[in-house]
Amino acid sequence: MISFVHRFHGHSSLRYVYKNGQAVRSRLMTIKAIDNPHRKIARIAVVVSKKVIKSAVSRNRIRRRIYEYVRLQLPELREAQDIAIIVSSSEVLTMPYDELSECLKQLFIQAKLYKSSHS
Repeated sequence: MISFVHRFHGHSSLRYVYKNGQAVRSRLMTIKAIDNPHRKIARIAVVVSKKVIKSAVSRNRIRRRIYEYVRLQLPELREAQDIAIIVSSSEVLTMPYDELSECLKQLFIQAKLYKSSHS
């Protein structure tokens, strides 16, 4: 799990990212990101809708798996940005971690969230 200072939630913060953020989509999830000049660090939110998975236990497990990937990537991410990761498929729950991390890595590269060029 990532530290509290790197997480954000709440309707107004998420609404701002949803409305103004640049979207990068894949079959499994969408990333919306926007620069936030009021902050010095990156903040991340993972959103898993009840429409995707009914069980709260499963939704929280997906959230924890994605937060773990983000925790490992935090030193590589650009500062001062808000990132919302919206999960749109229940496949994320059962897919191997290697596939999940590769999918997230590709989305992060497309969204230009890393400090330097990643290959």
